[in-house]
Amino acid sequence: MSSRICSFFLKLSVLSTLVVVAVAAGCSHGSGVSGTGGSGGTTASTGGTTSSGGTTGSTGGSIGTTGGTTGSTGGASSSGGTTGTGGTTTVLQGVFVATGNMTAARCNHMATLLQNGKVLIAGGGSGTFAAVASAELYDPSTGKFTPTGSMSAKRWRHTATSLPDGTVLIAGGFDISSSYLASAELYDPTTGKFATTGDMTAARGFHTATSLPNGTVLVAGGNSLNGALASAELYDPTTGAFTATGGMSVAGLNQTATSLPDGKVLITGGQGQSIVPLANAQVYDPTAGTFAATGSMDVAREEHTATLLLPSGKVLVAGGIFLASAELYDAAVGTFSATGSMTTARADHTATLLGNGKVLLAGGGDASSELYDPTAGRFAATGSMTAKRYFHTATLLLSGKVLIAGGTYDGNTAFASAELYQ
Repeated sequence: MSSRICSFFLKLSVLSTLVVVAVAAGCSHGSGVSGTGGSGGTTASTGGTTSSGGTTGSTGGSIGTTGGTTGSTGGASSSGGTTGTGGTTTVLQGVFVATGNMTAARCNHMATLLQNGKVLIAGGGSGTFAAVASAELYDPSTGKFTPTGSMSAKRWRHTATSLPDGTVLIAGGFDISSSYLASAELYDPTTGKFATTGDMTAARGFHTATSLPNGTVLVAGGNSLNGALASAELYDPTTGAFTATGGMSVAGLNQTATSLPDGKVLITGGQGQSIVPLANAQVYDPTAGTFAATGSMDVAREEHTATLLLPSGKVLVAGGIFLASAELYDAAVGTFSATGSMTTARADHTATLLGNGKVLLAGGGDASSELYDPTAGRFAATGSMTAKRYFHTATLLLSGKVLIAGGTYDGNTAFASAELYQ
């Protein structure tokens, strides 16, 4: 087992210890320290979802369409629900409610919204993070998960990226019983099956995968048996092949990757060759096929989230191990600036852009969640999840609700439970 993986599990041990300490003190925190509601991911895009692996989780959230956390006339509950005058009960908003359980317990899996509105859940770790090859579908109309075809390989900390034709690209990852993977495969929702596609030019996990405007997918960084990677490559769906592109200016894993309005991709933070968090940021230009350094973050971060805000086009970077701070990246000037801090420190959380422009940050070790309001530049607590989670996924559904699935709390046992934020 490489020093990177040993370091990863050491962090899990530290984070789980902090969870116990916080609970004993009557406090709450997420994702090891405290989590947000997740980009494989590593979110990602992030690893992600979705730009996965930092991902990106990629990866959305919802409080319905109003984003309200307080009620209207008739009185507001602390969870944001309202009871109107005359005894008329309205739908609760800003709360989490349980939905059907997954068919298998998972953490560090990938969740991808399909064009038909269902959600593909693929791979991840069960139990003590033993990678699995199984996959399943969540149907919002029934609130149930059902098995679908299995991947050709067991994968954990891989990426899952939607392609223009509706298929999903699964790439890389790690199987603790073997090694990092260079293989990739495609999921076809019309058949419910996975089929292999071309291999990556390098075996990698803890990387990011981001859709580009021309339909190709940028795979960047990650970890290998030899340490953090600076290499990057492009997947072309028309040929089913990966080809090398310009390398990152700094090698890293657990970084975030966020698509910018101009088609470029912002890479932030992560863990470098020295196994410490990074403050650097870089931008990939698809036209030139190169990465270029941009302004650095105010704080070094890994296991954080990075979410594109609309309509401003700025990027909200939040949390990371032991961090509650957040900052905004302005692509127009290439710099980061501080914004309000989260209500608690969070890492390995998820961050989801809602239809009202706010961002839902959820879980990551405890059950709390909060909303970032770009207009005010502040975070405010919202409803808590039904379970304490980190290494979970958060997927914005077509209805505006957010599906939270799986994860872990102690770093040893994965969850099969799922819930909806509305």
